[in-house]
Amino acid sequence: MLLRLIINTFSVIVTSFLLGGVHLKSFFSALLVAIVIGFLNVVLKPLLIILTIPITVLTFGFFLLVINAAMILLAGNLVPGFAVDGFWWALGFSIILTIINSIFIPEDRRH
Repeated sequence: MLLRLIINTFSVIVTSFLLGGVHLKSFFSALLVAIVIGFLNVVLKPLLIILTIPITVLTFGFFLLVINAAMILLAGNLVPGFAVDGFWWALGFSIILTIINSIFIPEDRRH
């Protein structure tokens, strides 16, 4: 779990450097963002997925990207030192973060 947290923190830092609309003040902020996103993904995301099953099915799963962007925007409101300029930046952040994490987190450690 510690390795995953370190990789997620690294991913947040790299992604914030790649996107101009995502602002990160410090390493501590990145660590806190990784923790908050992980918490939101465990607690809130499953509930949102269940509540939005009809629209998710109608959009062939693309609505899950909206849910991911919403999680990033919520994290931006909760974590001091982390800001996202808007929905499209949050969407890009979530996509790039997912790609980086899928590259660096070994398959057997994702679950």
